[in-house]
Amino acid sequence: MSALDINFVRSQFPAFSEPSLKGQAFFENAGGSYTCKPVLDRLTRYYTQRKVQPYAPYDASRLAGEEMDEARARMAAILGVDTDELSFGPSTTQNTYVLAQAFRQWMQPGEAIVVTNQDHEANSGPWRRLADEGIEIREWQIDPETGSLNPMDLENLLDEKVRLVCFPHCSNVIGEINPVTEITAIAHAAGAFVCVDGVSYAPHGFPNVGDLGPDIYLFSAYKTYGPHQGCMVIRRTIGEMLPNQAHFFNGDVLYKRFTPAGPDHAQIAASAGMADYVDVLCGHHGEAARDAAQRGASVHDLMRDHEIELLQPVLDAVKDRNAVRLIGTSDASRRAPTVSLALNRNAEAVAAELAGHGVMAGGGDFYAVRPLQAMGVDLDQGVLRVSFTHYTSKQEIDQLLNALDDVL
Repeated sequence: MSALDINFVRSQFPAFSEPSLKGQAFFENAGGSYTCKPVLDRLTRYYTQRKVQPYAPYDASRLAGEEMDEARARMAAILGVDTDELSFGPSTTQNTYVLAQAFRQWMQPGEAIVVTNQDHEANSGPWRRLADEGIEIREWQIDPETGSLNPMDLENLLDEKVRLVCFPHCSNVIGEINPVTEITAIAHAAGAFVCVDGVSYAPHGFPNVGDLGPDIYLFSAYKTYGPHQGCMVIRRTIGEMLPNQAHFFNGDVLYKRFTPAGPDHAQIAASAGMADYVDVLCGHHGEAARDAAQRGASVHDLMRDHEIELLQPVLDAVKDRNAVRLIGTSDASRRAPTVSLALNRNAEAVAAELAGHGVMAGGGDFYAVRPLQAMGVDLDQGVLRVSFTHYTSKQEIDQLLNALDDVL
């Protein structure tokens, strides 16, 4: 496959032709991405032509339901799982909370869950709260210097009491990509299920969850160029084993079991636009005639190759600076393009200075209080986070580097 055609990519995002954003380089993608045109088109169509209760026999309703079903089927195919193994919910945080309640009902006091201190609080806090119900919480701790998780340390935490291991595909502040398949195999060998928070990884290419192997995989569509939905893969074995959390009459439908609230019809339907975008990229780059999982893998590799090429110069520019601590590895191939910098002054103030250079970035703790504390970062100062994705251009990277030269 050829290299990513960045001009074509940017033509798929209306934000890049929006006059009010002209000259503004967006580097807070880890907080939420721009939305691609296919998603916006589907959302507009739904709200203007289908905004009725779906699944009734009249045409507007029938089409509304079909578009919701299409989103689930096409995204599940890209993710390498069965259609009914993908659920949509209001956010990943809320999806995780519902899952934690299901595990609370399923587990016995004295049984254990492993969590990490590398996670965003959304994939840590709901599980930790189960300690109040007599569930033992064991913490898989990061290296305080590198922020890395060592799979050997996990093995020392596992025994016959552990029912679930929760960890991130990559952290939203450390950025290092964890070996999901290796960790999953270790957990499964000990008889535990696996829940992976993919929120910070999925924006850089949809993973084939079926190949990776975890039992649960969570990510947020509003960070993968889509609408504000949480996407939740729950493999059949664990999904049918856990207690139903939805209306009792929906308990025999796998994709409804863990979505107790009414679905957001329009945003679920618009999620099919993410699959449209994958197909558009494949077609433009000569990869149209393949199945959905293969198209997803091709786009994943296109995105990652482009990001790695742009990321390494950023890491090289900051890793040896005085009064700047790069959080995580300086090897672009081992991490997502989410770069956190601990400074000797307040990070939010530095982000405000960057705004004066047309660079949109953020400062703070980014709900990653535990990993930052473990690495000795002063939470009052926080970290400056610059994050990008495949639609970022080399010109924007240059703009960032020049701005960092001025403010650091």
